[in-house]
Amino acid sequence: MADLSTGFLGIRSPNPFWLASAPPTDKAYNIYRAFSAGWGGAVWKTLGEDPAPTNVCSRYSAHRDTHGRILGINNIELISDRPLQVNLDEIKQTKKDWPDRALIVSLMVPCEEASWQRILNQVEATGCDGVELNFGCPHGMPELGMGAAVGQVPELITKVTGWCKQHTRLPVIVKLTPNVTDIVQTASAALAGGADAVSLINTINSITSINLDTMVGYPAVGNYYTSGGYSGEAVKPVALNMVGQLARHDETAKLTISAMGGITTWRDAAEYLSLGATSLQVCTAVMLNGFKIIDELVDGLSRWMDQKGYQALSEFRGAAVASLTDWNRLDLSYKSVAHIDQSHCIRCGRCFAACEDTEHQAIALQTSDDGKDRTFEIIPGECVGCNLCQITCPVEGCITMISLPGSNPELQVI
Repeated sequence: MADLSTGFLGIRSPNPFWLASAPPTDKAYNIYRAFSAGWGGAVWKTLGEDPAPTNVCSRYSAHRDTHGRILGINNIELISDRPLQVNLDEIKQTKKDWPDRALIVSLMVPCEEASWQRILNQVEATGCDGVELNFGCPHGMPELGMGAAVGQVPELITKVTGWCKQHTRLPVIVKLTPNVTDIVQTASAALAGGADAVSLINTINSITSINLDTMVGYPAVGNYYTSGGYSGEAVKPVALNMVGQLARHDETAKLTISAMGGITTWRDAAEYLSLGATSLQVCTAVMLNGFKIIDELVDGLSRWMDQKGYQALSEFRGAAVASLTDWNRLDLSYKSVAHIDQSHCIRCGRCFAACEDTEHQAIALQTSDDGKDRTFEIIPGECVGCNLCQITCPVEGCITMISLPGSNPELQVI
């Protein structure tokens, strides 16, 4: 069976799946349950200075598809609202009771060196494995000059990271905000400050919906609402791109990455690992489905690795980075066309509607004489290989993209 054990900055864990800093890691009770279920590590919910902030009611809203399934959630919860010493005591005991699990502590305090030095000394005394600097929280804390207010200013990232490296012996992980135009720039700033690793992405600024009767958005706090942090499987494409950009650029390629953003299945995990991530953080999927999903994550990833012949995560880590490039370096001579396997086609017509209404009118609709049957065929010479028909088809393998002569022989069927 594949070995999922992970080494992250020298921090060992039985698998790469960690709980992200969020409500599921708010207290020892939650984390003990998670570790008992099989999670490899956890990042303790962000600690700050006393007095702890006051959170609001309500705190969450959901973005759903047309069938009601949750694609992502918006949250406006702040950092830990429990006394600092209570958290510190629980962290210390948790590490004693679970020495084989990675235990990182997320931190956020004002941009004053003395504040960072003080809380770093307190956290280091717990025996935890490392600290994560929360430079990404997009709501509540930026108004106080913390969170994304730091993470969106490269100079502040470098300065605060430098303070932390000076005042602790623990590994320092910088958590990056996606609410920037250039993730490479902010990651480079963390590296310039001496960061040992980065974690990304934090949540995305969002408003999920508006109540059209009250004209107040969700989550509603009385008669008002505010933008919050969006997370869940819908943010995965954004996060994958940002992880990939860090892995492919020379200035950030050497950074160790803890990736997060919409991880829901083992396949999501494998994709992040293939783009260079070392550990994986999960939050929303746990909030929606509970700690038990770790079984599917571990089992699925292990089975896939066995099928591919990978014995360790390092054997495919970063394997997808070399082929990630700029658009202007893509091969414009490469050509492919769609092919519909009639034995798999269920005659739904989605491919036809997509092509006929929005693309290149390259699919012909043929109806039987009695009008009871219909078939869809690609029109030779009209298909431009856009593959919209392929992604709209509900049947896996029904529509494939076939490389034309002169294209890369290794990519005959996509």
